[in-house]
Amino acid sequence: MTRLFGTNGIRGVVNNDMNCELAMGIGKAWGTYLKRTNPRPHCVIGYDVRLSNHMLKSAMVAGLLSTGCDVVDAGLLPTPTLQYTVKEKQFNADIVITASHNPPQFNGIKGIAYDGTELSKDVEEAIETIYFSGSYALAEWRNVGRFSTWDGAIDLYIQGIVSTIDVARIKHRRFHVVLDCGNGAGCLTTPLLLQKLGCTVTRLNCEPDGRFPGRHSEPIPGNLTALMKTVPEAGAFFGVGLDGDADISIFIDENGKYLWEDKTLALVGNHITKENKGGVTVTPVTTSTCFEDVIRRNKGTVIYTKVGSPIVARVMKERHAVFGGEENGGLIFPQFQYCRDSGMSLAKMLEILAKENRPLSELIAEIPAYEMYKTKIVCPNEKKEFVLNQLVEQMKTDHAVVSTDKTDGVKLLMKDGWVLMRPSGTEPMFRVYVEAKEKKQAEQMAMFYKNLVGSLIESG
Repeated sequence: MTRLFGTNGIRGVVNNDMNCELAMGIGKAWGTYLKRTNPRPHCVIGYDVRLSNHMLKSAMVAGLLSTGCDVVDAGLLPTPTLQYTVKEKQFNADIVITASHNPPQFNGIKGIAYDGTELSKDVEEAIETIYFSGSYALAEWRNVGRFSTWDGAIDLYIQGIVSTIDVARIKHRRFHVVLDCGNGAGCLTTPLLLQKLGCTVTRLNCEPDGRFPGRHSEPIPGNLTALMKTVPEAGAFFGVGLDGDADISIFIDENGKYLWEDKTLALVGNHITKENKGGVTVTPVTTSTCFEDVIRRNKGTVIYTKVGSPIVARVMKERHAVFGGEENGGLIFPQFQYCRDSGMSLAKMLEILAKENRPLSELIAEIPAYEMYKTKIVCPNEKKEFVLNQLVEQMKTDHAVVSTDKTDGVKLLMKDGWVLMRPSGTEPMFRVYVEAKEKKQAEQMAMFYKNLVGSLIESG
């Protein structure tokens, strides 16, 4: 069966592979699925700033209503705000119209379960089966769903964060933060959150605009140059850059240095496991060894998963983890909710700095140092399985490999580092991750294995 859902929902170019027909069909399929266990499902829908948000939302809502689902429109909001809403207000499902950090011509559909976690693979596959078969359970005219609106999600979300952290200690420090929302959905919540926490805020790109005029929506170093320059100029404690739907946050230290996401993950994990005197943590196989180093130092344990925040979140829930997250800036705090959340990440970073009473650069310097190199190569979706199978076979005779991990793609564990090669779940790409002690070594290894993947793509 053709797959629609990737690592994080369905994404595509607007009016090409992401169109109204698809959105309405997914709405009907999802409503049909929900009605298997609930005669009158109650759903909430929201969207990010993209120009096609109302178009796709309307089509999705129409599909859901046609099956007899009631739908509440919560408006333009960050993804984690909606995830908190579905859990707290006890909706049966949450639909987010978003393409996260993708370019403006993209949009997508992300599904959220009743507990605020992203849909599991088995649920996504069930929805796909209904969609492709066209076996929709449409309601009679008198039983179609009802549509309404609600604007209380922002207040609910911010109050939830504030109730989870040490607000008094944060306010006492009177932090100055430079905030770059990237013209995304975080514009609606993050400035208000920082205000609630008594922070002075210097704002960059904090006007919502689906064209992303200030910078590209993915908060990588090349897109955050203005933020890195502004932080030391403003004399701020740190800076934070968000992606399009504000589930990911990237931090900049007081000197204007970009903090790689693994370091931030390790810093927060170190703080939480220290406070909990250990505990279970969960992260994908793409995460740097520095995370495991600090967790073990605090007598904690690390469980590795496939890439994807829904997978990480569900394992965290099953194993009662104290913390988890991905190496892309998506941190998950189970005491608040089981999803990536930039607002909670920002609040927790402020709390850590308030408790430690030291600069961010000093705390990051204590994290063990490894060199990570990431690259990717175009790979048609139909070739991904062939390339992966060939890699597994060829690595059996690679004498530099100490052991192999096939949790997600193929990860080669070596004496002085590791290499991970995996097919992307959201794009026609094969991704290559390398970690080593020296930068040059990491780059050389990455190029070698990227070329190897490339040769297999050509041969396939």
